[in-house]
Amino acid sequence: MTDKRLLIIDDEPEMAEVVRLIGVDLNFETMVTADAVAFMLACEEFKPTVIVLDIVMPEIDGIELLRWLAEQKTTARVIVASAFYPEYAKMSVAIGTARGLAVSKLNKPFELSTLREALIEAARDE
Repeated sequence: MTDKRLLIIDDEPEMAEVVRLIGVDLNFETMVTADAVAFMLACEEFKPTVIVLDIVMPEIDGIELLRWLAEQKTTARVIVASAFYPEYAKMSVAIGTARGLAVSKLNKPFELSTLREALIEAARDE
């Protein structure tokens, strides 16, 4: 296992694949999940150093997953991503930060260069 592990949760397979490919290009070991249960299991087994978390998800949304990550005392840097109105992503950052997580946001749609910069910054801050 490398020291840079990227865990992605997104219910849109195409978006998850774009993030995965950029992560691989930046030498992250990557794992993609599409639902909350798989994500929680992956967090425990994969031990990510960076997480890209889609906020608007079916069943269990990203806000609930941020709360769960805080309860787990994750040390991974979390990048919340949302195409839903920008205030939702900003609120997610505030909730995660208040719970002790290192959280930043990425508004969808994003430029590939913006995603790349966010992943580089997250890996730098580990």
